Amino acid sequence: MSDERPALYEAFDDRFRTGRCMNGDAGLEVLFTGCRWAEGPLYIPAWRQLIWSDIPNDRMLRWDEETGAVSVFRRAAGHTNGNTLDREGRLITCEQGNRRVTRTEHDGTVTVLADRWRGKRLNSPNDAAVKSDGSIWFSDPDFGITSDYEGYRAESEIGANNVYRIDPDTGDVDLAADGFSAPNGLVFSPDERQLYVSDTRAGRIRVFDVRADGTLSAGRVFAEAAARPAARFDNLRFDDAGRLWAAALNDGVHCYDPDGTLIGRLVIPEAVANISWGGAKRNRLFIAAETSLYSVVMAVTGTHPTGPGARPWAAAG
Repeated sequence: MSDERPALYEAFDDRFRTGRCMNGDAGLEVLFTGCRWAEGPLYIPAWRQLIWSDIPNDRMLRWDEETGAVSVFRRAAGHTNGNTLDREGRLITCEQGNRRVTRTEHDGTVTVLADRWRGKRLNSPNDAAVKSDGSIWFSDPDFGITSDYEGYRAESEIGANNVYRIDPDTGDVDLAADGFSAPNGLVFSPDERQLYVSDTRAGRIRVFDVRADGTLSAGRVFAEAAARPAARFDNLRFDDAGRLWAAALNDGVHCYDPDGTLIGRLVIPEAVANISWGGAKRNRLFIAAETSLYSVVMAVTGTHPTGPGARPWAAAG
């Protein structure tokens, strides 16, 4: 029997092979198709479900791990994009159309966390990350206001595309980082000492050191898409070995060594928007790609979405 791996995996460096990144399923599993543009997958272990956004159709969908059934989680959803969990297991959602970041409480009610900065309406919040101190960080590009396809066409009141931080005690919205063309996915390193942000239009991933007071250092470039022109970075996720996995839109899913080397990729048949770890062992990679939701069970394990030591997502039983 040949040991050759199928076309799902493409290695650029031996570390992709020796790090078990090519182990696991031999092909993609299609969980659902029929979206217009799928984004924001989030696995919620307590529910044994994954939710994700179908932005142009203005709905959120859910896939049930036990039955494989797909149903509507929320319709007229504010053209939602990225989703994550806070430290208490509550759903944090970036609503492009409503130009706000919200929290869904345990009783189902929705609380607005941020919709303005310095009195001006946000552009269209895209992705969010929760730090272990409870602060919520989110990107605010203009994707949802450039046309009526993924939101509502409007002029930017802020005049820039930035990353913001919501203070966990006061609820104040503070500027965290600027100078982006279009900030998109963002994720903290496993030790929370760095914040990684993709700048989609600029074709790069930037990394910032997180200071003790919660502010950021001047950013530096972690990875460039120039070597693979089809790539345009979207959201980002870490595995527990410190490798960064990036949705690279027209170039599949990229995998970067901690030193910034592109060591391999997953080849996906559609444009990849977002990825998320899930499953009972957090080794199932869910991939929201254009019209479809895919998954692949791997030998690598993803980090927790809510910071070190937090387990609000842990399944009952």
